[in-house]
Amino acid sequence: MQQVAFLGGGNMARALIQGLLRQGMNPAQIRVGEPAADQRDALQRAFGVQVTASNEQALAGASLVLLAVKPQMLHAALEPLRGALQNTQPLLLSIAAGVRLADLARVCPGVPLVRAMPNRAALVGAGVTALYAPPELPPGVRDLAVSAMAGAGRALWVERESDLDIVTAVSGSGPAYFFLLAEHLARAGRELGLHAETAELLARETLRGAGALLAGPETLAEQRVAVTSKGGTTAAALSVFNAQDFGALVAAAVLAAARRSEQLAAQFSSQDHPQPGAGASPAR
Repeated sequence: MQQVAFLGGGNMARALIQGLLRQGMNPAQIRVGEPAADQRDALQRAFGVQVTASNEQALAGASLVLLAVKPQMLHAALEPLRGALQNTQPLLLSIAAGVRLADLARVCPGVPLVRAMPNRAALVGAGVTALYAPPELPPGVRDLAVSAMAGAGRALWVERESDLDIVTAVSGSGPAYFFLLAEHLARAGRELGLHAETAELLARETLRGAGALLAGPETLAEQRVAVTSKGGTTAAALSVFNAQDFGALVAAAVLAAARRSEQLAAQFSSQDHPQPGAGASPAR
């Protein structure tokens, strides 16, 4: 990665920039195309990277282009760059949720493409990113994609592009599930008589500590068993979860998120996007 370009400088782009810098990349090797002046100023102050309002300038000389714009802005951002991307053939790594490779290929035919689904924990370097690429993508290009995402946490490949809808439901949306559980724990503690700040702190630190325990070699089930004494307090609580079929509830929630991801991708794909060379229409 001699030169990396970011199209878009939002929160996830910031997380990935931090990851690249943690891996030892020189800030001078990173250029960000961002239309908002305040965002550009904040990125330059925080990381010392190059910033520009011009996406054309951002991708000049880049071997890797990270597409971090909102899905509805994708065509408007990429259409003016189609010729440059085809000429220079960088890897285009998209973190635009719900935008399939076929949609990207219509705008940038012939350009190497990879899709990535990171999650919010990338902001603190503890994320997990699933990647998908066509089978014909060379191993060296795949390695480039992994290197770009690894600084933000773990990176892994999935076999089918449709798997990214499931990834979105499990890990992309997943942090919200755990935050919701922690909210309910804190509320239950308050209702039983704890001071509000104490209940919130206990819920936060319990969630944080449970996550840290997962760094060990034990499986999820083994970790649960280790804290569950027969006939004890934890067993009493888990029996209530089981009686309410907690597993079925979680499965239904994840299925709903996965189905919604599929629907959003289908809606985006079916929109009346301009054909290559026809000029971009305003985002809808």
